[in-house]
Amino acid sequence: MNLPSSGTVARVLVALYSMLLLACSSLPRINPDMVHSPAAPVQLDGAHGPLSESRSQAILDRLKVSGMQTNIFDLHLAIEEALVGSPLTAGNKVDLLQDGPETYAAMFAAIESARDHINMETYILEGDEVGQRFADALIAKQRSGVQVNLIYDSVGTLATPPAFFTRLRESGIRLVEFNPVNPLTARSGWQLNQRDHRKLLIVDGRIAILGGVNISGVYSSGSFGSSRQGRPRRDLPWRDTDLRIEGPVVADLQKLFITTWDRQKGGELVPRHYFPPLERKGNDVVRAIGSSPDEPYSQIYATLISALHSAQSEIWLTSAYFVPDPQLLDALKAAVARGVDVRLVVPSSTDSWLVFHAGRAYYRELLESGVRLFERRDALLHVKAGVIDGVWSTVGSTNLDWRSFLHNQEVNVVVLGAEFGGRMRKAFLEDVDGSEELTLEAWQRRPVRARISERIGRAWEYWL
Repeated sequence: MNLPSSGTVARVLVALYSMLLLACSSLPRINPDMVHSPAAPVQLDGAHGPLSESRSQAILDRLKVSGMQTNIFDLHLAIEEALVGSPLTAGNKVDLLQDGPETYAAMFAAIESARDHINMETYILEGDEVGQRFADALIAKQRSGVQVNLIYDSVGTLATPPAFFTRLRESGIRLVEFNPVNPLTARSGWQLNQRDHRKLLIVDGRIAILGGVNISGVYSSGSFGSSRQGRPRRDLPWRDTDLRIEGPVVADLQKLFITTWDRQKGGELVPRHYFPPLERKGNDVVRAIGSSPDEPYSQIYATLISALHSAQSEIWLTSAYFVPDPQLLDALKAAVARGVDVRLVVPSSTDSWLVFHAGRAYYRELLESGVRLFERRDALLHVKAGVIDGVWSTVGSTNLDWRSFLHNQEVNVVVLGAEFGGRMRKAFLEDVDGSEELTLEAWQRRPVRARISERIGRAWEYWL
């Protein structure tokens, strides 16, 4: 979600300030030649630090897809090894959460289980019924002795009453407003166009939940099943995806939260066991990736482009806001040219008119190249996920657009392995079943009004 649904005047002012005050950034050029087999054997981290070479190889052997002419798993493993960043971590348990009700149930259960601390980071935190439920749960935990630390984005919460945050603060919850719209309240320099788009909950340093779901009543209903039939368009259910993670990789996500807290000068955190000893919880190999405009380039972007360059059979992506830069566009088209099955599930309706039409300006070029496009019906698509070759999966807060890669703080995880990849493929195909495929012939017949809207949206794509 790029902006809250209300507060139109404030949104316009934010956009104008962003254009006038901030210089343009650029995306890095990702060289396909960077993807290579590591010179040394791959080594994974575990609950107690780096694993031995033999233990690492045993874990990787279990994850490989058998019976393939090319070792696709090894290829994607090489991508992750070639990129600088957080380590690949073994011994995690990753659960796939689909839509708001399932994600909220997991979040409330995690909050209720907290005994030491709760760290929460979100873009939108509304003061509606859902927001009040979260506020009540967090305040109850704070009063019970659990320290709650909350980072919320200033633009994402423009419509939230100040009294909502006053209540949280007075209970003892520590708050950080990320890059305040009001420069007089900024603690770390005024960077209005840089937004915190992450959605991350960490409980006791042991459980993490992340993905696309904000704290808002729009997620109150699910997007699959008979309940959505006949629903008025103005009341479409929101379709989203999150992950619940236990295991050693939670420590890497905790580091991302604390880094943001420090950069925003949130003050010294109340002493708690933020990095408890972590145990093996499952068999998933996971890499946590955070991106920030304060860094030279987006690690998430570099990882994605490298994975696209190395795809052998399938690229299946779901993106709520799809406005491709030239390099991403070229990577998708090149994959089709070498025989890869490239499919994208995109929205048929949106909460952001400009982004919606900016992305549609590229549909003809994609369809002509052989990319298959599916528009999700009867739901407002907000998913940011992908699965490549059935073994490389990612879920997080990152959209496939300029804003996510250049201007936002984002967080994703990459999960390696065919078992989790199978779950991701199943979820993707469920979205395809709820979609209508676009054809080049039909797209060329779209009305003039739509073409004009696309030109307008594309003119603003960098800033959206």
